[in-house]
Amino acid sequence: MEEEAVYRILVADSLSPKGIEILKGEKEIKCYVWTNFSPGELRATIGEYDGIIIRSKTTLTADIINASERLKVIGRAGIGVDNVDIQAATRRGIVVMNTPRENAVAAAEHTIAMMLAISRNIPQADASTKSGQWERGKFMGVELYGKTFGIIGIGNIGSLVAERAQGLKMNVIAYDPYIPADAAAQKGIPLVTLDDLLSQCDFISIHTPLMEETRNLIDVEAFEKMKKGVMIINCARGGIVNEKALFQGLKSGKVSGAALDVFAREPARENPLFELDNVVCTPHIGASTGEAQENVAVAIADQIVDFLINKRIRNAVNIPIVSPDVFPVVKPYLDLGEKLGSFLTQISDFAVEELSIEYMGTVAEYNVSPITVSILRGLLIPYMGEVVNFVNASIIAKDRGIRVNEFKSTTAEDFASMVTITAKGGGEKNYIAGALFGTRDFRIVQINDFFIEAVPEGNMLLIQNYDRSGVIGDIGTALGNRNINIAAMQFSRGRLGGVAISLLHLDSFISKEVMEELSQLPNVISVKHIEL
Repeated sequence: MEEEAVYRILVADSLSPKGIEILKGEKEIKCYVWTNFSPGELRATIGEYDGIIIRSKTTLTADIINASERLKVIGRAGIGVDNVDIQAATRRGIVVMNTPRENAVAAAEHTIAMMLAISRNIPQADASTKSGQWERGKFMGVELYGKTFGIIGIGNIGSLVAERAQGLKMNVIAYDPYIPADAAAQKGIPLVTLDDLLSQCDFISIHTPLMEETRNLIDVEAFEKMKKGVMIINCARGGIVNEKALFQGLKSGKVSGAALDVFAREPARENPLFELDNVVCTPHIGASTGEAQENVAVAIADQIVDFLINKRIRNAVNIPIVSPDVFPVVKPYLDLGEKLGSFLTQISDFAVEELSIEYMGTVAEYNVSPITVSILRGLLIPYMGEVVNFVNASIIAKDRGIRVNEFKSTTAEDFASMVTITAKGGGEKNYIAGALFGTRDFRIVQINDFFIEAVPEGNMLLIQNYDRSGVIGDIGTALGNRNINIAAMQFSRGRLGGVAISLLHLDSFISKEVMEELSQLPNVISVKHIEL
């Protein structure tokens, strides 16, 4: 009689007992709980397990992941997977899955609690009263009723925050450049520009992922645009609000209060903001409710069981759902699609309302729905972060009002296979096309009206310029003066003396200051930074 297969699962961080019960209730799974170890100890023993469940405490580096020949799945009980080396896991064929929605209510409620705390000086009044003082006149508060509340990012959590703020009879507005106005209107949230939000709001709350695009989004310049007496709430990620600029704003009186659950460096044991009386701080506990932790524990345990026992993948952040026999053939198109989608969204200055995808040539013979999901994931991740995965990308796109059209054609002009994407929104549109060279290598072959051949990877600059002599020299000189090396350059123009594009691959990250300098060069029309 064949011995029954047994999967060994390590729970490496504190997990709600209900999640443990689900794992231990499966006869084909053996669950081990070990939460007190060093990275070296984990590296030495991870090879014994088929799966591992973590929260935010444990970091799975490439070194640890590569030490396991047996590991099949990594489960993150929560949204963020920044403590997992996704590329290392993907290279080894390990599925990484998270629980993107289960703690959203807790995070939204904590945001509202933090806003109430700073508006009524609750922590300060509590400390004063318990010290024997009775300072009723010292802690004059601010009512929320009728105040303008600005939300930066109305994804899953931001939308829940908006609902609750509306229940408090606040005037809610939002800035989210990647959601169409009609989709926001269905939520009852007017969309405004970032500058309008900054200048109009009494309270501002942050709900975006931390990426290069959002790092230091709220900086000195942003604070200068705000109303005197504004209050800032950040329960999203540290680093989105520049802490030095916030400190200056609080000291000057431009900002009357701030509530922070997250910090640029965590654990935040020391921070100049802690010295200020008009700052309320909590130690990244936005999702720390009994209900939320139980929800994420149950969800990740169910997902792990479903994956190992039933071979079903849910909430995977790195592996699309494709049958094993077709996957090797389709994999290059999945990668190409995600790169094209990401490139397209990063060069578009409008909220995408409609996406038209055409599959031409050999690729049209396959089930292209996984490729479409890859394109949507690439389109959404640059501004939504790790909450987007291969399971929910289509749902998120639909929720954001993005209409997706698929077309197939048996011919692909000069290529065996080609994928083209047209994004439309607000009366504008952008077009990109990609093709496979051989069986694995892929290239961008067209951007709008410009034909080009470029590898879609790394740090890139897309510069639109007038076709004049000296433009390329000016660009090279400007980057050279900043010690930024150009790894490759591609050029294309519509006609002699007309408009042209330059696509540059750079060896290092480019700052906002350099972007601004390039945009001021003679004959340069626009500069876009793309990170793939």
